[in-house]
Amino acid sequence: MSPRKSDATRRRLLDAATADFAAHGIAGARVDRIAAAAGVNKAQLYAYFGDKLGLFRAVFRLHADAVVDAVPFTADDLPQYAVRLYETAIERPELVRLATWAKLEGVVTDNLVTESSAVTVKLQAIAEAQRAGRVTASIDPQDVLALALAMALTWSAAGLSATAAPDDPPKTHTRRKQALAQAVSGAFRASADRHPEG
Repeated sequence: MSPRKSDATRRRLLDAATADFAAHGIAGARVDRIAAAAGVNKAQLYAYFGDKLGLFRAVFRLHADAVVDAVPFTADDLPQYAVRLYETAIERPELVRLATWAKLEGVVTDNLVTESSAVTVKLQAIAEAQRAGRVTASIDPQDVLALALAMALTWSAAGLSATAAPDDPPKTHTRRKQALAQAVSGAFRASADRHPEG
């Protein structure tokens, strides 16, 4: 099989698996259904990914990397980072669904996301911003990042609030994004470390 054809086959499998895992979870996904949707046989799927869990990890990595690439990070503008995550969760809901299924089913994905080199860079940037007095130093960098992510995903499929959708009224998206930016700014600005005298 030529490299180009091999890449196309792998991509079809990842696309079919994304839809199946997002809809049915890891336990509910079916290898034969994924292979049929991709137009390949199960033997090819196993040759590429080893087993169903290997396929899930490849799918998760694909979407995690896409979100990392789509959302530029700067520790000096955590509110804008959170707003971009909100927007990306609407544009690319697959990662949130996949991460939610993984947690529900006890499949560890932390090594794919929270320990990736991209996250290490984010944590270093937050620590530097804390040393420079631009971000509160009273919260560990890991917790700053985790809380900012959680706040950004408040209206996602993983949150407990109404799930944001692309066709929500523009004023609703604007209201949420303004509230999110204000909340993140208030939570992590360096002035939060200072207490009034008295």
